Amino acid sequence: MEYKLTHRAYFASLKKGKLLGLKCSDCGTVTCPPKMTCQECTGTNLEIVELKGTGVIKTFTAAYVTSLGRENEAPYTIVLVELDEGPWIMGNLVDIDPRKVTIDIIGRKVDAGFKTFAGDTYSNGDAVRPLFSFVD
Repeated sequence: MEYKLTHRAYFASLKKGKLLGLKCSDCGTVTCPPKMTCQECTGTNLEIVELKGTGVIKTFTAAYVTSLGRENEAPYTIVLVELDEGPWIMGNLVDIDPRKVTIDIIGRKVDAGFKTFAGDTYSNGDAVRPLFSFVD
């Protein structure tokens, strides 16, 4: 069995500003980031779809310690967002100082952008992550 959407292709699309997922033709569930099978029914009849990147913050954490080689990034806020299409993805929240984040951000609508970060001491080069901004 092969990946319909490889992680390499997924991250390449993020670098181009596109968020891709997989829609199951059997049950309609959208999976993101990509997996080999549908996360709901384990079906393999998957279609690559472009996601809007909009959603709602479900939870968050503030990070004050980073990996070796990324010390200048701390502190930052990591959010878990339920996308409008259904899947939950993580990314950084950029609109608010992490030292001022409160539980009030849960339920706020956000939109995704994407940024490439230099690799840290232990990674295999650059990585791209979603960056979420409030939609108000």
